[in-house]
Amino acid sequence: MAKLLVTNRDGEETAIDVGGSVSVMEAIRDNGFDELLALCGGCCSCATCHVYVAPGFEDKLPAMSEDENDLLDSSDHRNEMSRLSCQIQMSDDLDGLKVTIAPED
Repeated sequence: MAKLLVTNRDGEETAIDVGGSVSVMEAIRDNGFDELLALCGGCCSCATCHVYVAPGFEDKLPAMSEDENDLLDSSDHRNEMSRLSCQIQMSDDLDGLKVTIAPED
């Protein structure tokens, strides 16, 4: 089981245990973080699951697809650490992953 550290928009960090093959978005949504809308349900067709990944995890994440990159371009809050949480599958390699829920557009 991997641990995911999630910082909400109020700056409060919560650790959650993630088992099985779920995306970061599913883990966040299923653990009561209502501010992560995830309107498309993980289909990579919106940017409402936008998070900032903490430095140090970039090399462990899958490469960003063109679709993800295009969707993030639509956000006024994109930065160099932006990712769509639906595109990151949790695994033991990501144990300790830290993400911050991005401001809503």
